[in-house]
Amino acid sequence: MKQSVKMIIGNWKMNGLQADLAEAEALRAALAETPTRNRIGLCLPATLVAPAAWRLKGAAVEVGGQDCHAFASGAYTGSVSAEMLKDAGASLVIVGHSERRAGFGETDADVAAKVEAALRAGLEPIICVGETLDQRDAGHALEIVTRQVNGSLPASLSDRAFALAYEPVWAIGTGRTPTLEQVAEMHAAIRHALVARLGAAKAPILYGGSVNPKNAAELLNVAGVDGALVGGASLKADDFLAIVRAG
Repeated sequence: MKQSVKMIIGNWKMNGLQADLAEAEALRAALAETPTRNRIGLCLPATLVAPAAWRLKGAAVEVGGQDCHAFASGAYTGSVSAEMLKDAGASLVIVGHSERRAGFGETDADVAAKVEAALRAGLEPIICVGETLDQRDAGHALEIVTRQVNGSLPASLSDRAFALAYEPVWAIGTGRTPTLEQVAEMHAAIRHALVARLGAAKAPILYGGSVNPKNAAELLNVAGVDGALVGGASLKADDFLAIVRAG
């Protein structure tokens, strides 16, 4: 399902100090001068959410977190709750990113619990799904991703705002991307799974995985691609703007 308004979200991952918020302010200034119809957001390290929300107040750039704990509070040293992100000024949160699934052992059930936490706190979750290269080569990509969709999306998402992000694990940070036909096939399968599970025909499905200024236009024009989740290319305002404009 192609949408006229694209959702373009930057994920800074574990990058960025206070001085780097100059890039966010440059993005704000550029969008104020030449507005876009697209929906733009930056998901930042927890240390930057509050200062970014303050600097971007009133701008056409939403602020989000990159993860949240399933519980609102408790003895979970080092964790950040969805309520804390909301209190800091976030409106979005990424959950289930492949780097969390692989590096921290997060299961579909863990991701679903974090989705519930985001909804509880009034955040809009961006739920990531995607297959590894071995799973793709074995012919199981559609099966794996469909299973992740079904397992990671709680029934409470019905009639709530959320987005999915398809990120083939083997394309993240590698410079490699699936063929446009593979992207279209997977987005169609995700849409089918979404409708079957939640009746969510309008939730945007973003593509992520080595999105950059050179390939953004063709990826964003693939049928069923409703936006992009951008990693490294979102760290510099000029690169991210080029992707925003490509949509």
